[in-house]
Amino acid sequence: MSHGKQFTLYNHKSGPNGWKVANFLSELGLTYESIYLDFGALEQKTSPHVDLNPNGRIPTIIDHTNNDFVLWESNAILTYLAERYDTEHKFSASTEEDKYKQLQWLFFQSSGQGPYFGQAAWFIWYHAEKVPSAVERYQNEIKRVLKVLDGELAQREWLVGGKYSIADLSFINWTDFGATKLAPPGYDFAKEAPYAHAWLQKMLARPAIAKVNAEKVAVSK
Repeated sequence: MSHGKQFTLYNHKSGPNGWKVANFLSELGLTYESIYLDFGALEQKTSPHVDLNPNGRIPTIIDHTNNDFVLWESNAILTYLAERYDTEHKFSASTEEDKYKQLQWLFFQSSGQGPYFGQAAWFIWYHAEKVPSAVERYQNEIKRVLKVLDGELAQREWLVGGKYSIADLSFINWTDFGATKLAPPGYDFAKEAPYAHAWLQKMLARPAIAKVNAEKVAVSK
């Protein structure tokens, strides 16, 4: 561990999933060294990264305090960090029922938010030809997912257990990116999903999250 930090985090300067993990490491007060992979050069799909993560995507972590344990998939990483380093359950569920609710939201985020928001980004910016019907489909999914969150948050302040947890944290980056960069022109997040909007603003204002956002801005210059 030449850099002396507790973790190595393979990330991308703008990819939401890697910053999700950075957010939780920051909340836990754990130190990490970020390696920002160049997607244009396909560094995520070549050695040494692909030797650690055969899926060739980010994030990937190495836990140097646990025999250089390697893990990939962002919400699996959040769960691992919570179970190993959040023993007082400050940011994670403590009861059996809440643990399953926590998994419910983590699964929804990874299967029902990330892929749809990611496809919106692909068809808006990267696809070789313009496909308006695809853009419309995925932008409609963005609005739908934000409405799902809004409906839940109209009933409670946080998603699980009456407190801020990894269930909430897992949504920060894609929700912010989706509502501000990917939603249809004229979409007003605060008006269309006021409870989800207020929830996101509370999370973005947390010192640990603001610290990571400042790091993201710095490396993106």
